[in-house]
Amino acid sequence: MALTYSKKEDDFVKTSTLKFNIVEDTVKPKRFLPAEWFPQSGVQLTWPNKDTDWNYILDEVVDCYKKMAFNIASRERLLIVAADVESVRSELSATFPSHIFANITFAEMPINDTWARDHGFITVITDESPLLMDYTFNGWGMKFAANLDNQINKTLYNKGFFWGKYCNNQDFILEGGSIESDGCGTLLVTSECLLSENRNSTLSKELIESRLKHDFSVDRVLWLDHGYLSGDDTDSHVDTLARLCPNDTIAYVQCTDKDDEHFEELSKMEEQLKQFKTSEGNPYRLLALPMADKIVFDGERLPATYANFLIINKAVLYPTYNQPENDEKAKEVLQLAFPEHEIVGIDCTPLIKQHGSLHCCTMQFPKGVLK
Repeated sequence: MALTYSKKEDDFVKTSTLKFNIVEDTVKPKRFLPAEWFPQSGVQLTWPNKDTDWNYILDEVVDCYKKMAFNIASRERLLIVAADVESVRSELSATFPSHIFANITFAEMPINDTWARDHGFITVITDESPLLMDYTFNGWGMKFAANLDNQINKTLYNKGFFWGKYCNNQDFILEGGSIESDGCGTLLVTSECLLSENRNSTLSKELIESRLKHDFSVDRVLWLDHGYLSGDDTDSHVDTLARLCPNDTIAYVQCTDKDDEHFEELSKMEEQLKQFKTSEGNPYRLLALPMADKIVFDGERLPATYANFLIINKAVLYPTYNQPENDEKAKEVLQLAFPEHEIVGIDCTPLIKQHGSLHCCTMQFPKGVLK
């Protein structure tokens, strides 16, 4: 299957080209890692069940997943991976309108957990075929079991859920939440995560950067050396701190409370973002997302962040935390970053009880990938 991404392909591609100033040689390059706002064929969710770490709050987290599923399937295809497909199918078919339920595909297989962002395929686009890049997920530096999650991609591929070529990259540990692409040759990453001791410890920073440039055909890797969230298991995934957006924009978490434990590190991150330059040598347009108010569960501060949003076709789904003022401010900032998208809030307070949020639960697939 040969893929072409011309300006004339369909109205959505045409809209994206005009509104995000994508020039012809970036719409159809030889090989590139698309930005998240590139037209999508669908999104993957890996569904919670009683045998996952969600068991103690299963009803409330399933309710959150249902809200994510509804908002995704309202706009594009949704792939749900589940250990027991029939129970999920039955529940969703009973509650979703038929035209939305029809947009959902199910795949049954055993799972460890539900963080599709980090065990899902990372898709590279080429002129010939999508490349489905399957990296090793080792539970964020061997913190948690991931043996079953590491089988999901190959199982899905062998069962025929995707167009494209399977690429075995399991000699390298990499999670989708640890990289951000602008689709035009730049990656944004964090040093804390990619250089952590329990991931690719035998490789230097230079070798890791070389690998990223090779696999994703990028020209530049921007390394954030500061920023963290208390309670974060990922060693500072970039998608919890700063996100690349269209038109040389970066949305990032800003802390203005000098008494907050994050103030110093997030201030240093902000200063480093101000020093970053675009590929044309210009400063980035920086949009500050609010710092969520402190949320404590079982005596531990949770890593609530508004940076963990998902961009889908014509909408941005973002996490809310029952903090009306902050929730609304985050929506306003995201509307500035994505003026032509609908900004939709989803209460993600259940998700952060397991130290993740909305973006962590999802993995998008570019147009022409999900069958």
